[in-house]
Amino acid sequence: MTEENNKSWIDRLSDALLREPQTKEQLLDILNDARERDLMDEDALNMIKAILSFSDSQVRDVMVPKTSMTVIDQDSTLDDIIATVTASGHSRFPVCGNKNDDIIGIIHAKDLLRVKLKKAKGTGLKDIIRPAVYIPESKRLDNLLTEFRHNRNHMAIVLDEYGNVGGLVTIEDVLEEIVGEIADEYDRQDKHHHIHMMENDQYEVAALTPIEEFNEVMNTKFSDEDFDTIGGIVMQKFGRLPELNESIDIDGMRFDVMDTDKRRILKLKVSKAKV
Repeated sequence: MTEENNKSWIDRLSDALLREPQTKEQLLDILNDARERDLMDEDALNMIKAILSFSDSQVRDVMVPKTSMTVIDQDSTLDDIIATVTASGHSRFPVCGNKNDDIIGIIHAKDLLRVKLKKAKGTGLKDIIRPAVYIPESKRLDNLLTEFRHNRNHMAIVLDEYGNVGGLVTIEDVLEEIVGEIADEYDRQDKHHHIHMMENDQYEVAALTPIEEFNEVMNTKFSDEDFDTIGGIVMQKFGRLPELNESIDIDGMRFDVMDTDKRRILKLKVSKAKV
């Protein structure tokens, strides 16, 4: 056993503080050692790791892609807009012009109430549209978070390298990169809200769906002994982070990967496996 391996954790930490770790890997080795010795819990370790990688992350890593955006058409009636807002559960919405790439601004759900209550003749969508903030998808998350805080802005429209709309990002998306998923009192709490029926006996399933809920809806018998979510089972079967549109059959069910970030599966399409 080498002299380095004989050193206690506190000795190694002291050495690191005195000479400063030369790489993130050296610092992570010390932190992982601390976790193994129960000097910090798993959540704390994961948060520190997320913070260390935060400055290397870009907007494209966390943004909501254009295909998943809930947008409001500039020609929609107030009743149609309220119906969309109620169904989605979001608080801010891009407003599009003649096409989805033509984002002309942002509306806040709370402003709709003011318009509805005012009932003033001529008061409509155009009166509550706020300017949109545009950012490149290559922008670093730490810089974006600083801008969000300084400008008191909570949403930005993401542009690709050609200047086309690639998606959107919110301050919640950025913070979740550090602390994990954030649920608030406005998040949907209806039963089985993680699972939505598509066409042809297919289902769109959030990877965070509890296994118990998945089994109840899909009439399956996946074990929750080793994993809490269906995404955990799928990731384990792949043995790695799968690519978009990759598929795998598990116990008679076909799982197609619909969305991921750089660390985990986010959304799955589920159907009966072909025999």
